[in-house]
Amino acid sequence: MTHLMNDTRTQLTRKRLRLGEYLAEKLITLTAFVSFAFIVLIFVFVFRETLPIFSAHEREAVDVEALGEQETYGDVAMSETERAAEQRLREASVENAEGEASLKNLTGPHWQPVSGTPKYGLLPLIAGSFKVSLIAVLIAAPIGILAALFTAVFAPKWAKEALKPAIEILAGFPSVVIGFFALVVLATYVQDAFGLQYRLNAFVGGVALSLAVIPIIYTISEDALTAVPKTLTEASLALGATRWQTALRVVLPAATPGIFAAVLLGVGRAFGETMIVLMATGNAALLSADPFEPVRTMSATIGAEMAEVVFGDTHYNVLFLIGSILFLFTFALNAAAELWIRRRLMKKFSGQ
Repeated sequence: MTHLMNDTRTQLTRKRLRLGEYLAEKLITLTAFVSFAFIVLIFVFVFRETLPIFSAHEREAVDVEALGEQETYGDVAMSETERAAEQRLREASVENAEGEASLKNLTGPHWQPVSGTPKYGLLPLIAGSFKVSLIAVLIAAPIGILAALFTAVFAPKWAKEALKPAIEILAGFPSVVIGFFALVVLATYVQDAFGLQYRLNAFVGGVALSLAVIPIIYTISEDALTAVPKTLTEASLALGATRWQTALRVVLPAATPGIFAAVLLGVGRAFGETMIVLMATGNAALLSADPFEPVRTMSATIGAEMAEVVFGDTHYNVLFLIGSILFLFTFALNAAAELWIRRRLMKKFSGQ
């Protein structure tokens, strides 16, 4: 009798566990589906607002030749008033053509969307985004990777427990706080130290942006370094290698795929940042390779101008085009890292 009761309880417990596992599985599936659906909807919305740039707009065409050759009766010639009106129509048609978001206009070197003849050149915005992101990653990657290497290999337990949360807490800092620090403190210090002409420039923005990128690179790199099997470290030390040699020539290469993923995530974070670059880079759309000149990034342009444009206007559509470029760049970066580069690195260091 007792045996039967135990069997019944066991079966009921198994049924409950199966039911709980089933509900948990469905909940996770639903959450993943909702997240994916939201991402797709965001893509659809952004690209839908961009499409009017590429579609053919219906405009009232002015036949200049017809205006120039008006029909006359006898010896009645065109009056001076009519000639002046014709000239104004010619000039207006030329200005409208130059102010449209054509391929020539979009690939131009000037960003002046609010003027008599709007210029929507994206080159200075793209160059500014790459310049600031490159400076930020060049500063953040070595610091984050070396800090992660020290934490995973050399730091004692008490130091690791204090160091890791202290660095990761930077990730919780609001972007506007870092931007305000760069605007008030960092910009003045850099200008006085290097004698720069411009107080706010790409270098100041890159240094400030690196403060937001370091925690991401550090956290993922530290996890990758910690996941390296201890047998590799013990074998290296047993063969007579020092701890530094083991860390640099054994542990670090073994964690290269994870570190590479950390750097790519840092690049994506830097490329899409808005508030820091909006406050610390000078926000001037200049096409220059000088890191000490002001720049304007694509994300800062969207953040600064989206609230002031007319809904459905050409300027409005161009801002969504910039957002689409940001989406495509991030997607291409992650796809290339996951499908090609990271797989090659994993095959190389796994000995396949």
